Amino acid sequence: MREFDLILFGVTGYTGKLVAEALLASPEPGLKWAVAGRNLEKLKGVVADIAQRFPEAASLALVVADVADAAQMADLAKRTSVVCTTVGPYAKLGDAMVAACVAEGTDYCDLTGEVSWMRQNIDAYHSVAAQKKCRIVHAAGFDSIPFDIGVYAVQKHSFDKYGKPSTVITTATRALKGGFSGGTVASMGVLFDAIAEDRTLLRLMANPYALVPGGTGPDKNDSKCVEYWPEHGVWTAPFIMAGCNTRVVRRTHALLGMPWGEDFSYAEASGTGPGVSGWMRAHLLRLALGTLVLSLAVPMVRGVLVGWLLPAPGEGPSERQRREGRFSARVVGECGDERVVVDVSCEGDPGYLATSRMLAQTAVALAKDELPEMYGVLTPGALMGDVLLKRLPKVGVHFKLRS
Repeated sequence: MREFDLILFGVTGYTGKLVAEALLASPEPGLKWAVAGRNLEKLKGVVADIAQRFPEAASLALVVADVADAAQMADLAKRTSVVCTTVGPYAKLGDAMVAACVAEGTDYCDLTGEVSWMRQNIDAYHSVAAQKKCRIVHAAGFDSIPFDIGVYAVQKHSFDKYGKPSTVITTATRALKGGFSGGTVASMGVLFDAIAEDRTLLRLMANPYALVPGGTGPDKNDSKCVEYWPEHGVWTAPFIMAGCNTRVVRRTHALLGMPWGEDFSYAEASGTGPGVSGWMRAHLLRLALGTLVLSLAVPMVRGVLVGWLLPAPGEGPSERQRREGRFSARVVGECGDERVVVDVSCEGDPGYLATSRMLAQTAVALAKDELPEMYGVLTPGALMGDVLLKRLPKVGVHFKLRS
């Protein structure tokens, strides 16, 4: 019997504090949880601040641990059934925590969208974690739950209504309002620096099946063009998160045993609307995205932008901005001559408010819900698709069947 059901690590950071508030705003009956960070005084200060809104926070246990200390990571993992961590960039700061959780047979979830780091963990820990019967769940925030669970929802409806899967699924964003994540900026910077040192990472990132070792299929790399998607009725531009989301969806398919067929295909893009105005917005968005990526790839330019035009890690929008944010996307599945459409929407800033709620519910599901006998380095859709379809609408993340 472990001391805690869940330890939230990184609560002194911007996103970690939001996850703590999300756990308190939607309390799980009987959940024994604690908060952790490397500085006791900062932990006390954050908990005192949270307690002004949620008085019950004052009774939370505090755990002091540093990601740079493997022994402290091991001790933390021994004390709990689940570790939920917001401490990134994960390629730089996440190794010791994952290693400790696998060694101790402790379930784990995070917010990472770092494909190369996820693949590293798949290669290093998938088999060992399966033997230890623990679950390492990456990408449990805006990277990549709305998309992963959106596809899962389409396939669930395809089987329920037509008795077969949708073999082609596309997701087009429809609305996206929110602050750019400082953690995402930092993660992209770490990736570009790693690519500069090891060019083989470029081949990995270009592989649409990067998270399925040895995997193949019909999909090529994500589109970098402006295209018209008739099934959505909109023009589209490249979507900055597609490089992670599409690979997570393909890993979900593989982990489930390829139930959607060997020829299953998935793609994502930013929807910019119909007509000439949609076409113009798509080209402008493509130009802006290309400029952003090139800027972040050059360390000197990145250093100027971060903290000026782009947020630094630990920074984020105000409470009002978080409340006013929103996200929606349409997921369309082609099932023979039929079409299955699911609209996905998030209340609040997708990268912060909605993300904190999604990660919190993932962590609670690991701690409290009856989940399939599936272990290893997993995805939210493969392990808990049905569970999250029930949990997430309660915290403002909706999956609505349209047809």
